[in-house]
Amino acid sequence: MANSDPDLAPDTVVVSAGRPAREHDAPANPPLVLSTTFHETRAPEPGDRIYGRMSNPSWDPFEEALGRLEGAALPALVFSSGLGAAAAALSLVPAGGTVIMPRHAYAGSVSLATAEAAAGRFTLRTVDIADTEAVLREIDALPGSPAGMLWLESPTNPMLEVAETARLAGAARAAGALVVTDNTFNTPLLSRPLETGADVVLHSVTKYLSGHSDVVLGALATSNPALRERLLAHRTLHGAVAGPFEVWLALRGLRTLAVRMERAQANAAELAARLTGHPAVDRVRFPGLPQDPGHERAKAQLSGFGAIVCIEPAGGLEAAEALVGAVRLWLPATSLGGVESLIERRRRQPGEPATVPESLVRLSVGIENVEDLWADLENALKASQRLS
Repeated sequence: MANSDPDLAPDTVVVSAGRPAREHDAPANPPLVLSTTFHETRAPEPGDRIYGRMSNPSWDPFEEALGRLEGAALPALVFSSGLGAAAAALSLVPAGGTVIMPRHAYAGSVSLATAEAAAGRFTLRTVDIADTEAVLREIDALPGSPAGMLWLESPTNPMLEVAETARLAGAARAAGALVVTDNTFNTPLLSRPLETGADVVLHSVTKYLSGHSDVVLGALATSNPALRERLLAHRTLHGAVAGPFEVWLALRGLRTLAVRMERAQANAAELAARLTGHPAVDRVRFPGLPQDPGHERAKAQLSGFGAIVCIEPAGGLEAAEALVGAVRLWLPATSLGGVESLIERRRRQPGEPATVPESLVRLSVGIENVEDLWADLENALKASQRLS
């Protein structure tokens, strides 16, 4: 692939990586290959395409680009969904091992791990990932063999708790455990977990990487050849393969990641500041606020504070429902990371843990004009107080 200069900044890499070689009359963009099978003239050898469940040329540019963005020594692996990628990552846990996972991680990951633990595959320990000493105690209690896995997500979804990621990853690896980090909220522009001790990085590509709420994909990145081979084998044998058109769209979306994140983060910071102290809001969570419990850690560990803001409206559950029902520009929907701003009361989802407040409303801030977003949100907040 073209433009493999390791000195390029990440916001250049999102535009330049995964391009075809610069040859006369070559296209600027990689082609879309819609084929389930590939012409063979000899017995299959390692690296041959063979069949669409094993490989597709349209996966390669995206996998190369994401691997470079994460600072991985190898191309990433794309999956049919974020949860498909999570299932592959959990397959690395040895039978009888232990998984330590944030209690407020992505609900799909927690639900999947809970189901696997109930089936006897491994033991699951959920923790307050922001409580470093408590997590270290769980790591210290890991059995020597098989040790298992530390699953990191920071900030967490949806509570926005911030972990001491490097310290926890170092302790887990010293205990012989693998470290998997879900980097969906941060993207590689804000955090590169492989550089701070993670063995595998997970993305729901559906969110910020593709950025337009029109594909469902996941991805894993690692610098460890043996782990990559195991993850690739899981993808091939379990059939968690992505459609080539979806991956082509994801690469197209990746090109604008830097400018989308810049605008969305700026909008989120402005809205969080205005929501702080608002009479219709009891609590605001956003790592960019100086008074946020995770601010100092996020400031030290991340290149930005992201674009997710969580609030608890005054008036509790009824006010939260009224708020979501009163917006006109914000879109009441699940998911996050698209160009459009989304609003959701998270406990309406059946898999959300009871430790998430009933009234917590998650705002995925998009790239619209911030004054329009504020006007709609403020009007809805006023309506929520009248209706609750």
